[in-house]
Amino acid sequence: MIRAYPMRPSVLPGERLVLHVATDSRRFRVHFYRWRDGFEAVSTSPWQPGERARERGAGEDWGWPAYEFPVPAHWPSAVYIAHFEEAKRTLPLSLALESAAALFVVRGQRRGGMLYKLPLATWHAYNLSGGGCYYANPPRSLDPPGARVSLQRPGGGIGGPTWGAPDHYDCASRRQTFAHWDARFIRWLARQGYAPEFCTDLDLHADPELALRYRLLVAAGQDEYWTEATRDAVEDFIASGGNVAWFGASLCWWRVHLVDGGRALVCHQGGARGAFDHWWPASGAGRPEDRLTGVSHRHGGGWRDGARATSGFIVQKPEHWVFAGTGLQRGEAFGKDTWPPLPGYECDGAPLDTFDRASGKATLSAWADEGGTPDGYQLLAACPLDHRWQDLPPRARHAAGEGIHAATLGLFERGGTVFSAGTTDWAQVLADGRDRKVERITRNVLDRLLLH
Repeated sequence: MIRAYPMRPSVLPGERLVLHVATDSRRFRVHFYRWRDGFEAVSTSPWQPGERARERGAGEDWGWPAYEFPVPAHWPSAVYIAHFEEAKRTLPLSLALESAAALFVVRGQRRGGMLYKLPLATWHAYNLSGGGCYYANPPRSLDPPGARVSLQRPGGGIGGPTWGAPDHYDCASRRQTFAHWDARFIRWLARQGYAPEFCTDLDLHADPELALRYRLLVAAGQDEYWTEATRDAVEDFIASGGNVAWFGASLCWWRVHLVDGGRALVCHQGGARGAFDHWWPASGAGRPEDRLTGVSHRHGGGWRDGARATSGFIVQKPEHWVFAGTGLQRGEAFGKDTWPPLPGYECDGAPLDTFDRASGKATLSAWADEGGTPDGYQLLAACPLDHRWQDLPPRARHAAGEGIHAATLGLFERGGTVFSAGTTDWAQVLADGRDRKVERITRNVLDRLLLH
């Protein structure tokens, strides 16, 4: 068996990639692939001498043998997969591999265009390599307090086990891995002729000016765990006129602390005095995620197991440019009968005071600004989440399950424009290709925000 992880999950063209590898084979080699419209083979390394190394705990630096590989200067910015071949056996290449693979990003250096951000911190929050993660057997940290997970272990998008129930609509890939949401969205971008450059969330943490070179920042799926430095960098980007398109949910739900020189993450998710690292309450970070995204999971909800029941997103402002060319009318629903249903596993929303079932009309809460909803937030579509939804979180003024919970699609302007789709599963519906309305909305958002 062979497993590996990158010392740093992103590099520039011309730098050297360091992979830490452990194997019981006497030798191995690495096949490198770029992910665009599927796997594109780019190079194969010479055979390397194999070394054994023991597995460590989820909170530890695994310290496995290091191997250096040159990154050619001509490699474009993209997501790359290192696939490991042992002397006498090779697992077939797949995005679902829990061993024999590692993911890394080659960053770009151009100015303008689209920057696609990968949620590395979130992947590691659910990464079970070493027998633990934030959700199972969490290793403890005293300073700062909370649970600690190492970035120096297999997993983090691919190549390790992942915590969580299988997706009823897609058992072939695990949630909180590259395959489930991001790979689909990136493949769709490639097929439609978009050419983004790539980074991880921790690249924005390390280089706050990275996003400032681009016009549009894009993310998809579940982007749940953020450092303060990453959030500061994105908020500064928006304030400077940069645009953001969030095609996901559970956005910026937990704050994490990068420790040990960037080699581990700590998050305090509960205790006698509450969760210190929730973003929205005063007892936590005191910075509602709504200010960044326009929405929050606490106003939405989740349906984690089994088939979902949903009315779809009901259009509130069909005249808005987001809906141009869709033919959608006021009160009409979309995304109800897609596979999966568009309102997803996790949904984010803005706070609502009313949702009239007969007309489909929703109204923003009179106290929305108290919870962080930005001035000028435009509610474009909404999907009510009823009592059957398995997670309807507590929030200010409401206990769990109380009040109106809804997924909301909308945008606001604060220097730049910020769009949020309000659901994790947008990428799955988009990649399925059968809902032209979802595809047209996506194109409208990307094309508009790339130009304005």
